[in-house]
Amino acid sequence: MRLTLWIPLMLFALFAGLAGYQLTQPKNEFVESQMLGKPLPAFDLRPANLGQPGASLADFKDGKPKLLNIWASWCLPCIAEAPHLERLKDAGVDIVGVAIRDRPQDVARFLAQHGNPYSRIGADDLSVIQLEIGSSGVPETFVIDGQGIIRHQHIGDVRAGDVPKLLQKLEEAK
Repeated sequence: MRLTLWIPLMLFALFAGLAGYQLTQPKNEFVESQMLGKPLPAFDLRPANLGQPGASLADFKDGKPKLLNIWASWCLPCIAEAPHLERLKDAGVDIVGVAIRDRPQDVARFLAQHGNPYSRIGADDLSVIQLEIGSSGVPETFVIDGQGIIRHQHIGDVRAGDVPKLLQKLEEAK
């Protein structure tokens, strides 16, 4: 009879100890893509911005490394990264954009206000490509080598301190 009284208390102590241990472990806020080192999946996205081409797998198989930037007009961190993407463009980087769940008029408005560093922008209305490459949110930037292999993932907005690292990763992808 006494043992039946102690079992719930021991189970609670075990649960509390396990929960306490988990709370002391470092938190990983980012989900790294399982596609690193693997080829981009086949895709062919319609243009997200009038007057600019869409994006497809063929764009990444010309022998030149590129950045693939997953973004959206409704994304506040995308506004913060816009000047740094412009800086990368000014350094000669080819940036292909994929607009997630966006409308052409919203994409055009965003680009008019914050600049357009993209050589082409594909519309991913259902986040299919975003999920297939292992992107967990917007913004996210991938270094893709000239054969279409994903070489690096930058999670979150690109900041000034990230520009040299991305340039280095692009150089390594040659």
